[in-house]
Amino acid sequence: MTKIALAIHGGCGVMPEDSMSVEEWAAARDDIAAALRAGYAVLASGGRAVEAVEAAVVVMENSAHFNAGHGAALNENGIHELDASIMDGETLAAGAISAARTIRNPVKAARALMEDGRAVFLTAGAADTFAEAKGLDIEPQSYFTTRKRQDALAAMKSHATAGTEGTENEKHGTVGAVALDAAGHLAAATSTGGYTNKPDGRVGDSPVIGAGTYARDGICAVSGTGKGEFFIRYVVGHEIASRMAYLGEDLETAADVVVNRDLAPHQIGAGLVAIDAKGAISAPFNTPGMFRGWVTPEGKAFVATHETIHAIVL
Repeated sequence: MTKIALAIHGGCGVMPEDSMSVEEWAAARDDIAAALRAGYAVLASGGRAVEAVEAAVVVMENSAHFNAGHGAALNENGIHELDASIMDGETLAAGAISAARTIRNPVKAARALMEDGRAVFLTAGAADTFAEAKGLDIEPQSYFTTRKRQDALAAMKSHATAGTEGTENEKHGTVGAVALDAAGHLAAATSTGGYTNKPDGRVGDSPVIGAGTYARDGICAVSGTGKGEFFIRYVVGHEIASRMAYLGEDLETAADVVVNRDLAPHQIGAGLVAIDAKGAISAPFNTPGMFRGWVTPEGKAFVATHETIHAIVL
């Protein structure tokens, strides 16, 4: 029986440490820890990796600290358009939704679509209609809105007018999870509101299978965060898996090459969490920080936002 392992992220590009209070950072870490516990509980009880990543992402979608579900970013018209995907490494089955406007937990809709089997990807109103037909919770736009995201939209519009750059935290954010279950199967899931002030109808990498989300048994599972346009161009998740499968690179090397070499010339914020078939975990990022957490095959759990890593009890 394989030892279980789990890793999650709540987005790269977190703000400088002095931009929030100690209490606020602690609250964000608490929600990362809650997501870890939710996913790990599934694995510890013998559940499937695909169930674990869904459970972890749901917790982060429900938290106002992250750019997914409640607390998602606003587009140029002040509208929330939500993207999510999930992939089962055992079968390569996947489900993805994009530009949804009413689904409380987009990752649940992605999972339902994967299980439905008639399509891999649904977008906009069709995704909302599908989710409602499946009995998933539907919310008004106001549910997703927070003061933080309204302020970020105002700031990004001001930056656009002035020709200046916003902070990574003002721009974007994502949540995601990767897992290895006791049967040796891998899975990945990702969810996001996209980047603040994005064009109406824009879709990033998070729902694109192979780019922001990818899982293949025997190789790895990956969930990305950062400037999605470049994750799509480089097909980041699949690229990491390919480097491992065809070049024989280990997970740490493959992930580092993609984030810190391939994407580096574009000077974008980028990060990811990945896990291999033995439970090794990698979480590279090139921004001031990344909300992240992981549980090793030995059952040791950690959360972090910047360089300091905090051990937690599951």
